[in-house]
Amino acid sequence: MKFANIKYIFQKELRSFFNSPVAYIVIVVFLVILGWFFTSNLFIANISSMRTVFEMTPFLLLFFAPAVTMRLISEEKKSGTLELLITKPVREYEIITGKFLAAWALYFLTLMPTLVYYISISVIGKLDLGPVIGGYLGLMFVGAVFLAVSVFGSSITENQVVAFIVSFLIVFGLFMLDKVLFYLPSTLASTLEYISVDYHFSNIARGVIDSRDMIYYASSVGFSLFLGTVVLQKRRWS
Repeated sequence: MKFANIKYIFQKELRSFFNSPVAYIVIVVFLVILGWFFTSNLFIANISSMRTVFEMTPFLLLFFAPAVTMRLISEEKKSGTLELLITKPVREYEIITGKFLAAWALYFLTLMPTLVYYISISVIGKLDLGPVIGGYLGLMFVGAVFLAVSVFGSSITENQVVAFIVSFLIVFGLFMLDKVLFYLPSTLASTLEYISVDYHFSNIARGVIDSRDMIYYASSVGFSLFLGTVVLQKRRWS
């Protein structure tokens, strides 16, 4: 793996996010919605907790992840720049990995301002740091899965709208799996529960770091990026 190629693509994509209004719009909308729910719970319901942030962020990610990744590959396919990039000494997995890391870095920067919520609550009263660290760690893992899936969604089409819809449907399914288990037989329910993103997030958000959760997130990200790589490789030889 040529880390120099990945670094170049990562830097190029991260700069491109901030060279267009899309990133700013998505970040502002994300923070405004999350801030509204947080302040409503804090000042109206008198609940001084980070729970709202950790509950709402995965839901907002259903829209955030497809929105920031829908153009990453589909736009390059449509404009023809992807073919030019592939002709250079860079492998498909390096393209996919670099673009994914840029989107993940953008998500990290989006989460950073929410630390103000933790500071605000800490001033008001005592807040256990362990679950907060676990919650943010879990949010980064959930974001990694949703973004990796969305990068794959962007790789299968030249249309950004189609890329958004496909990515949204996949991440929505992963998000909803553990919420429909009571309709299913117990043997099938346990399998689908493990596939659910939210199930593993709830474990980490409680401050419990389990190797099974880490394996799930790593394998989900790896598999999604692998699928995206296969799609690009098929395009090279088609």
